[in-house]
Amino acid sequence: MSSRKHLTPSEVEKLLEATLKGKNPERDYCLIWMCFIHGCRVSEINSWRLSDIDLEGGNIYIHRLKNGFSTIHPLYVRERKCLQRWMAKRKSYRGADSEWLFLSNRGARLSRQRIYWLIRNYSEVANLEVNAHPHMLRHGCGFALADRGIDTRLIQDFLGHRNIQNTVLYTASNAKRFKEVW
Repeated sequence: MSSRKHLTPSEVEKLLEATLKGKNPERDYCLIWMCFIHGCRVSEINSWRLSDIDLEGGNIYIHRLKNGFSTIHPLYVRERKCLQRWMAKRKSYRGADSEWLFLSNRGARLSRQRIYWLIRNYSEVANLEVNAHPHMLRHGCGFALADRGIDTRLIQDFLGHRNIQNTVLYTASNAKRFKEVW
């Protein structure tokens, strides 16, 4: 097993494919994709409320923990589609009148421990070379943004880091940043 602390975009895709074989594909696909695309900590994603999402306006409020900067992110096309599928399926869940976005089969808020278990389980189903956990999705987001050439300050804002030193981890190891130097 690798000691890497992040998932690559292709590994995230494999995780997403694995959710389609699970008992709650709409919920789990949406949860994993949103966790990755917004670089969320597990406690941030399991705390999302329906009121944090504005599907019509195309925004989501990201309440950052660990003294991070909370902000509003856009909802991207793929994310909107998986959110719409989950919201339609969510209506049939116990506790559908609850404020929590991600519900357990019992109708309660999906726990941090359950999210850890789900991601670990899906990493096994997907035959990943790493034992994935939720924070690997957050780091994967940071590295994916750096690989796309996104400015370090923008990555800092996107992930809610107060200290730039927490962000340079993603850009410092990115060889692509030197591509246009000469």
